[in-house]
Amino acid sequence: MIKYFIFLLFFSITLHAEPININTSNATEVANALNGIGLKKANAIIDFREKNGPFSSLNELTRVKGIGQKTLNKNQHNINFANP
Repeated sequence: MIKYFIFLLFFSITLHAEPININTSNATEVANALNGIGLKKANAIIDFREKNGPFSSLNELTRVKGIGQKTLNKNQHNINFANP
């Protein structure tokens, strides 16, 4: 029963989570907020952003090594692109 309540609590927090700003977040924030993105891929996203400037679209993230369409589909509602 306790596991059920913990699941409900986690699920409700996940549903109400704000989208992450991919242009201002650090690697730890990206890794924690996005499904299928660990710290290694999150660091690759940050490195790409620092070298190429802010992201302007979801598809632009596919230029980062290790980020494909499947990952984007899982996270499309969890990312925003507001410029810093």
